[in-house]
This record gives sequence, C-alpha cells and structure tokens, in this order.
Amino acid sequence: MPRGRVVTGAAMAISAVALSACGSQTAVQSSDNLAQGKQMFVAKCGACHTLARAGTKGSVGPNLDEAFRESISEGMGRSVVRGVVAEQIKIPSRLGKMPPNLVRGDDVTDVAAYVASTAAMTGKDTGVVGDAVKAAGAGKPAVEAGGTLEIDADPTGQLAYVADKASATAGAITIKMGNKSTVQHDIAITGNGVSGKGPVVGQGGTSEFKLSDLPAGTYTYFCTLPGHRAAGMQGTLTVK
Repeated sequence: MPRGRVVTGAAMAISAVALSACGSQTAVQSSDNLAQGKQMFVAKCGACHTLARAGTKGSVGPNLDEAFRESISEGMGRSVVRGVVAEQIKIPSRLGKMPPNLVRGDDVTDVAAYVASTAAMTGKDTGVVGDAVKAAGAGKPAVEAGGTLEIDADPTGQLAYVADKASATAGAITIKMGNKSTVQHDIAITGNGVSGKGPVVGQGGTSEFKLSDLPAGTYTYFCTLPGHRAAGMQGTLTVK
C-alpha cells in the first residue's frame, strides 16, 4: 500500500488507471461485503498498517489514514482510493515488505472498499461492520490454573492478546501463548526484577516459558516484536 502522500510517482499512474476504470463507481458497491472486508483487513493488513476505524495500529507500513488524508481533502474520490488499494494489494511495491496477493478474489474488492470508505474518517463503524471485529483485548481476564497461565494472541490478527488482564498465584509458573493468527508473536513478562520470554511463533505455534519462582506483585506481559507492544499488545498480570 502507498507510502506518504498517495498521488505521487508510481501511485499517480495507479490513480489514473483507477479514475478511468472506476470513475462512475462509488467507494462502496452493492456487492461489497464491508464486514468481511474489515475482518480481512484486520487479519491480513492490520499488523502493518494503522487504520483508525478498523482499530489497527501497525507501524511497519504506512498509516492509511494519513496516507490518503491530504489527497481526499484535495478532492480525490473514494472510488479512486478503492482502485489504488486494490492495485497495491495485487501488485505491491517492490520497495515495501507486503507480499503479493495477501488477499485474493472477492476479498480484494471487499478490503479495498472498506479501506476506501473509512480512510481518514473520524468516528466509529456502526451496525454489522461495527460488530465485525471485537475490541482488542476484550476477553475475560486470563487466570492461572495448575501452575500454567495461558494468554493467547488475538486470533483475528489484531496486535493484542485475547485479554489485557491476568492473575496468578505466586510460585513456579509456566506462561504460554497460543497463536492462531497469521501474524508472528511471542509473549514476555517484566516487573519486580523478574523477566521471561517465549520464542517467536507463527500460526499454529505456542510460545511458552517457565519461571521457578514468580513473587507476588504486578507485572506487564507483552509481545517483543517491533511495534507490537507500542500498538497495544500488552497487559497487566497480578500475582498474589
């Protein structure tokens, strides 16, 4: 997806194509599934891109609100934004890190329509689209059982754990994180002079580590991958 101001250089050529192909179209068409587009964006793109209404805070790629804000304010139609996003998904810049065909088929049009309809907009999504992705970290607090505390990564691809609060009993403990998302994550804790970290794992993996004696106190658990903790992938562990 484009970096910085959209209508520059190669992106201008893409915009010209989008204008000729989509000039009579709105950003959203009757066949678009915006709820699906939001879900796919969060799962596949949110770890790298910030988009306020999607609730994503990725920093590897451009902030999409800022990337399109000036061009939209200067009159770029959202149908053009849709075309730019779709083309960037299909043929990403060789200078970036986004792989080609990150999403395919109808998902491309749904993601492009969702981004085009929400980029640089304030407020929150409503209705079915608003409910399409649950709030990051909104699950019930994780509780240690039998010496094991499991705090899984958010399966939707958001930079978050399923819970942002956890509790445990002082003593020996195994801390583990299952990862069902398509984004790599790990889990670590710090506090009270204690630290521990599990390995980075991809989809289907488990990151875990053991501590022989975790004293009572308050700790922070977090993902150590660049940008993940800053984007909100952390929580508070209370040990009694």
